[in-house]
Amino acid sequence: MKINSSFDSGNIELVSADTLSNITLKIRTDSNSEFKQWFHFKAHAESGQSYGFEILNAKDCSYVDGWENYQVVASYDRQYWFRVDTEFTSEKTLKFKHHFEQATVYFSYFEPYSYERHQNLVQAAQLSDLCQHKILGHTVDGRDMDLLVIGDESKERKMWITARQHPGETMAEWCAEGLIDRLLDENDALARSLLDKAVFYVVPNMNVDGSYRGNLRSNAAGANLNREWQNPSMEKSPEVYLVREQMKQTGVDAYLDLHGDEALPYVFVAGTEGVPSYSDKIKALEDEFKRILESVNPDFQDKFGYDKDEPGKANLTVANSWVGEEFKCLSYTLEMPFKDNANLPNKETGWSGERSYILGQTLLNPLYQLVDKLRA
Repeated sequence: MKINSSFDSGNIELVSADTLSNITLKIRTDSNSEFKQWFHFKAHAESGQSYGFEILNAKDCSYVDGWENYQVVASYDRQYWFRVDTEFTSEKTLKFKHHFEQATVYFSYFEPYSYERHQNLVQAAQLSDLCQHKILGHTVDGRDMDLLVIGDESKERKMWITARQHPGETMAEWCAEGLIDRLLDENDALARSLLDKAVFYVVPNMNVDGSYRGNLRSNAAGANLNREWQNPSMEKSPEVYLVREQMKQTGVDAYLDLHGDEALPYVFVAGTEGVPSYSDKIKALEDEFKRILESVNPDFQDKFGYDKDEPGKANLTVANSWVGEEFKCLSYTLEMPFKDNANLPNKETGWSGERSYILGQTLLNPLYQLVDKLRA
């Protein structure tokens, strides 16, 4: 048995491979941080055999509740990812086994979204006459901070989308890709009509350093970007600093920040009811957004989610709260599961990149319905 994670977004440490039934592993921590949960590795062995794996430090990971009813994803071709029977044991380790139909299998916490695919997404998008690619600056590791401007910047309504502040939440960039592709489809009547009234500013990956390094939640400096919005710095969190400065230049009329949740097996949103400026108008926009999205995509629901903040008690270091307060606008965090969607389960794939992509496309429906109501 050979284990390797020396590639884009790889993360695992081999402890021992003494027997076929018990190959023991550990997840390493994020760069300059104590977060850990994301893993992604390649296993090479004799095909036709079954092998058992055990992640010994699952109990020490950042979101232990995330292992309950969780299933590892695997792939032979790195295109189609399927779920593998997994057990969170009484000893709080994570065990899974798999019969190798081919010699090499990739295993991951969720379907990966590579830096190479990110670059391809950006380059392909800029080929459209509807899209401009802008580089806002550079990350801690010196990578580009990519912004896609879709539509005419002279339009009055300004829509902002950010994804993957937490690099291990790869479903967020799959979702962003779906939204981008639909916006750029000149045969999509809804997208064309929406761009007649609004321009979109899309950051498909806020945390390209952490994504490449195989981090769960942190950038290269160890910062949790979604706790940096009140006071970011070019030293610790340039990704947030650069995006925030651009938002101040353009203004924001609606904002969606795309994420994944380790524990809850649902798609849901978190709003801004706790910010000081929260109003009846914003509540009405939030309620209508949820109603429309639920009607066009049953993967979304509004029964299960996070507890709502008390009035005036929002954490303004979090992106959607800071944006909602700063611009007095509709501002949502959208969460997708690492597990399956409990309301519409798919035993073969669970929640997946494809379902995230489709969700991204349907996010345009509520924005289209609300575009004329976003400003008084």
